Amino acid sequence: MARTLVAQSASKPERPLAGRIFGLFTPILNRLVTRIAGKGHVPLYVLLRHRGRRSGREYATPVVGMRVPGGFAIPMAFGEGADWYRNIIASGGATIRQDGSEHHLVDPVTIDPDSAESPFPGWQRPVFRALGIRRFLFLKGQ
Repeated sequence: MARTLVAQSASKPERPLAGRIFGLFTPILNRLVTRIAGKGHVPLYVLLRHRGRRSGREYATPVVGMRVPGGFAIPMAFGEGADWYRNIIASGGATIRQDGSEHHLVDPVTIDPDSAESPFPGWQRPVFRALGIRRFLFLKGQ
């Protein structure tokens, strides 16, 4: 079961500025980035494998993610309305490919930037703030 360590709105989830900007290009970018994500060519990108909450289909989504003590942290550029996020919350886990290795992850927790920022390089923190990214998803390694 997923836990949330930050308050969530009962209304439509807020979409950060990053999601509003990059959302226009997501279909094109995802096709391109999926080919290289998780292979180590672009260190920020990992390939997130998750199962559809309604269809049961397996999806692969490139996301920015970083290995942190105990698992992985993913900035939620598209907010809590992103399908990959909702799928992971519903299923309770996912798999991440990073540097060619698969990591099976469980117990998704939505955390605030104060908890999640420290694992990210210093230059990324102001970028996250400027793009309105206020939540991160933490997944525990098995």
